[in-house]
Amino acid sequence: MQLSGDVVLLITHSGDFFTIDRVAEALARKGAQPFRLDTDKFPLELQLTAHFEQSKSYHTIEYDNQLISTDQVQAVWLRRIWEPNLSPELAPKFREACIRESKATLNGFWDSLKQARWVDNLERIDYANNKLRQLRIASEVGFVIPQTLVTNKAEAAREFFGQVNGKMVSKLLTALSHSMQATSSFFLYTSVVKEEDLQDAESLRYCPMIFQEQISKQQELRVVYVNGEVFVGALNADVYAAAKADWRKPGIEIGAWQHHELPDEVVLRLQTFMGRLGLLFGSFDFILTPSGEYVFLEINPVGEWGMLEKDLDLPIANAIADALLQTDK
Repeated sequence: MQLSGDVVLLITHSGDFFTIDRVAEALARKGAQPFRLDTDKFPLELQLTAHFEQSKSYHTIEYDNQLISTDQVQAVWLRRIWEPNLSPELAPKFREACIRESKATLNGFWDSLKQARWVDNLERIDYANNKLRQLRIASEVGFVIPQTLVTNKAEAAREFFGQVNGKMVSKLLTALSHSMQATSSFFLYTSVVKEEDLQDAESLRYCPMIFQEQISKQQELRVVYVNGEVFVGALNADVYAAAKADWRKPGIEIGAWQHHELPDEVVLRLQTFMGRLGLLFGSFDFILTPSGEYVFLEINPVGEWGMLEKDLDLPIANAIADALLQTDK
C-alpha cells in the first residue's frame, strides 16, 4: 500500500519496543505519520530501490505492506541500526558478502534522506561516539572528569594504578553488543580493576582500553538531553552496591529511579557540550559525589531512556517527537 503525505521515519530493529512505540504514539498524537524501518529485516523482508537518471533520482522503501518514497520523509529518528538477520539456509561462503553489501546499501540509502530533519544524523553520532573527544570537550566546557588513561601499554596501566592509589576502573572505547541486556561480558561494562588483574596487562597490546580513577558515588545519574530539554533519573549508589562500578550489568538489582534536578550551571554546560557535538539528543552518565560534585563520565548519542519515562513518567518521547517535528533543520 502506497502511503500518502509526509512521514517520520523511525530507524530501529525488530526487537525494539517501548521507546520506539512511545515516540510513534507521540508523533501520531501530534498529527504526524510514523513509519518504522527495522534495519535487521533488510534485505529479506524490507525492500529498497534507488533509481537514478541524468537529472533526477527516485528512492522508495517498502516494508510491512507499506510503500513510501524518501521524498515523503520530513524527519528521521535514528534509534538503532542492526546487521541483517539472514536466513540460515544461506551458504556460509556467501554470508559475509551479503552482510557487507546490505550494510553498504543501507549506508548509501541514507543520503536520499538528506533533506529531512534528523535526530541525529549518522555523521554527528559517529563524531560524538569518540570517547576521547567526549572527555576533551567535557573538560573544555567546564565539566569535572575523572583522571583517565587510554593505552595499549601494560606498564602505563600499572603506573596509572599507582597514581590513583589502586582505585581504578576499566572500560572499552566501543560497546561489544547491540543492547545492555545482550551480554554479561566483563569488557562491555565498567569494571573495577584489582592489582592481580594487571598481571595479565600485556594483553593490552591486542586491545587498548580506557582506565579511570574510581569516583566515590552518592548517586549515579542518567541525564537525557533532547533539543535543549533535560530529563534526569538518579540511583542511590548504596542500593546497587553489588554492581561495584556499573549499574547496567545484567542481573543487578538497582532499586528505584528517583527524580533529580540539575543545577543551572550543569544544564548550561550540557547545552554548550551538545552544541559542540551538533547533537539534538544524547544520554549522559554522571556521578554525584558525596561532596556534591557532578562528574562527567560519558555520553551515548543513542542511549537508553525508556526506564526513566516508565518509572518516573518523564515525557522524553514527547520531547523527541517535538524535536522531530520542529520546522527548522
